Amino acid sequence: MSYRRVEPSFARAVATALGDARTVLDLGAGPLSYAPTDREVTTADPTAGHLPFPDVSFDAALTTFTLPDLPDFDRGLAELRRVARGPVVVLTRDPGRLQDSWLAEYAPEVVAAEARRHPSVDRVAEALGGAALGGAAVGRAPIGGAPIGGAVETIRVPIPFTCVDGFSEAYYARPERLLDPAVRQADPAWGLVDEMTARRSVSALREALESGEWDRRHGSLRVRPSYDGSLVLLRATRPA
Repeated sequence: MSYRRVEPSFARAVATALGDARTVLDLGAGPLSYAPTDREVTTADPTAGHLPFPDVSFDAALTTFTLPDLPDFDRGLAELRRVARGPVVVLTRDPGRLQDSWLAEYAPEVVAAEARRHPSVDRVAEALGGAALGGAAVGRAPIGGAPIGGAVETIRVPIPFTCVDGFSEAYYARPERLLDPAVRQADPAWGLVDEMTARRSVSALREALESGEWDRRHGSLRVRPSYDGSLVLLRATRPA
């Protein structure tokens, strides 16, 4: 069974952000890609320092969940801006909001390790050529001040109750799933801590579920159709 599959609502958000782009460069496409299947998509290695493409050679560029893997974060995003004549779309996680997850109460080391891997939304915006104004608010927040002109938007992407892309927040309303070793193995965050720490975290969550503590504190999430968590989409555009 695959615990990490393309979540349709995330894919729709990415497709909307790409607009009418027909040719798309996808940086870091691995076993799970959110690149649209109805467009001409070229994949590129995220570890490459320089993309082997001319300037503005694609309608748009995309990277999803790969920022922690970029050896040179600033250069990687600058390269995306260079080769895209249209929008650059980044689907990532906001490390600040990761800490707001209920999982931080039971697995603080896991959440902290995951948060450390991700650059802040402000840093991503800056690398795309902008500077965040007022932080990353729910909804659409224009980000200005790009040296090359254009704008960056941040768009919060809700996580649905039935999310099939199995990172930790996908189970915001289904905490029992995180007791399954196969579910945890599918989420890289659990591999960032030692085995003893992981076991201690699982034991804390299991105890909270068995005692009813989790439901007393977070039970309302079980009937919430979506969750506004750490998932965020940034869309950088050039001036008209």
